[in-house]
Amino acid sequence: MPAEPFDVVFSATAFHWIDPAVRVSKSADALRLGGLLATVGTHHIAGGTWTEAFFAEIQKLYERFDPSTPPGLRLEGAEDIPEDDRELTSSERFGPASFYRYEWELPYSTADYLDLLLTYSGHRALPDAQQSALLNSIARLIDVDYGGQVVKRYLTELRLAERVR
Repeated sequence: MPAEPFDVVFSATAFHWIDPAVRVSKSADALRLGGLLATVGTHHIAGGTWTEAFFAEIQKLYERFDPSTPPGLRLEGAEDIPEDDRELTSSERFGPASFYRYEWELPYSTADYLDLLLTYSGHRALPDAQQSALLNSIARLIDVDYGGQVVKRYLTELRLAERVR
């Protein structure tokens, strides 16, 4: 616990990585009464210029090269992703959260998209032969069927909750 409580605890796209047994209580402990817990989360969502068709095609590659891929996985629309503050309110240390959402798109060249994929732990953990086969197949798909560029659609959500206890 800090010597003096903070006005804000902020986590950008990382709160879900913190142990669920402690993330809410430690955040509340660090805040003054009335202080805010601010978390940012980003979701890959359906929509976008080429995203839906590309995602359906790329899932076939994941199912082929990564056995942990759930079969038939599809993206949700932003409207299907719930605004969720149950974990915070059930702690009784935070009031109901406010949500601010922004949908946006980002184009990726083939090289940029492969670089992005290599930041994800699931891709990095694949055995070398499977990883190479997957990435080469994805590169071929983007270059041949999508002219060397894909566009992903994202939902970024800011969740704000006030410490009440």
